[in-house]
Amino acid sequence: MKIFRLLVLLAFLLVGLVIGALNSQPILIDFAFSSIATTSGIAIIIALFAGFIIGGGLVLVSMVIPLYSKLRQANKLAVGARVDTKPVAPVVESRPIDGL
Repeated sequence: MKIFRLLVLLAFLLVGLVIGALNSQPILIDFAFSSIATTSGIAIIIALFAGFIIGGGLVLVSMVIPLYSKLRQANKLAVGARVDTKPVAPVVESRPIDGL
């Protein structure tokens, strides 16, 4: 599994390098109070990364955390409702020796 993660990481690094190399035009990103001079490749990579982080955060807040709290509540109810039972020996039907 570690080798697979390393290969995926290297693939994304290679894609990022290709995007950065092919998009080397200088751009100026202007905010109301400041501006940033960068290349278009770096701006694209940062925008993709920001989208990944924001989307993952939204999924975490809207899906994972509520489901995790429901799972904890269900586990608490299951532990409270658990009754200690002893295993019952199976009933073996005995037949007479003559087969009747």
